[in-house]
Amino acid sequence: MSHYFDRAPTTASASHTVPLVLPDLTVELRTDRGVFSAERVDPGTKLLLSEAPRPPAVGDVLDVGCGYGPIAVALALRSPGSHVWAVDVNARARSLTTLNAQALNARNVTVADPASVPHATRFAAIYSNPPIRVGKVDLHVLLVHWIRRLLPGAGAYLVVHKHLGADSLARWMTTEHGWRVERLASRMGYRILQVRPSEGAHDARPGASAAGDRAGGGQSGAGGAPTGGGIAGRGGAAATSQAPS
Repeated sequence: MSHYFDRAPTTASASHTVPLVLPDLTVELRTDRGVFSAERVDPGTKLLLSEAPRPPAVGDVLDVGCGYGPIAVALALRSPGSHVWAVDVNARARSLTTLNAQALNARNVTVADPASVPHATRFAAIYSNPPIRVGKVDLHVLLVHWIRRLLPGAGAYLVVHKHLGADSLARWMTTEHGWRVERLASRMGYRILQVRPSEGAHDARPGASAAGDRAGGGQSGAGGAPTGGGIAGRGGAAATSQAPS
């Protein structure tokens, strides 16, 4: 059985489109079987995009477990001066995000396998509907790896359903890491969590976590994506879909 966090889903393709409708944005996104929430944009994702702060105007912004790209595309269109990294282990998800970003002229998106994100990159914000189904241990590795790569003063914005452990996850981040966790919204059972690492908790060492390099997020809503993809990145340079060699 194929899962949305598999690197190469074996589920037969059945591509179609779904609408993403937000107060300031309405777009059609191409999706497929074998990715997270393939039949509709996940309600938690929509809540995150409705309730979390808008992305910063400039800087690197990260979508962990991008799936077919609803978060990444919305961030890019809302903040055309930023550089949005859309990260996922699932190759089919990455291909779909590339297609959606190209179709919507979101030229500031780079789609990447987690291991392909440059070690020195630090993020002005992180937005994620994280892949809870990968299991607690892998989820914790993933969150530590990416949240430690926030710039000082920057925050991560996560959406997690209470029945999938939102409250226990918030406690773990607070008690185990001393991160400042604030619930920004709670609706339909979903929690929108703002996470800010404590002073000194940021990872100043490029590539400090080898395990984290494998922790991409598995959203389809978070595997080998096609190279190329020609989405222009920051400064107009080509920001292609990236996958490890």
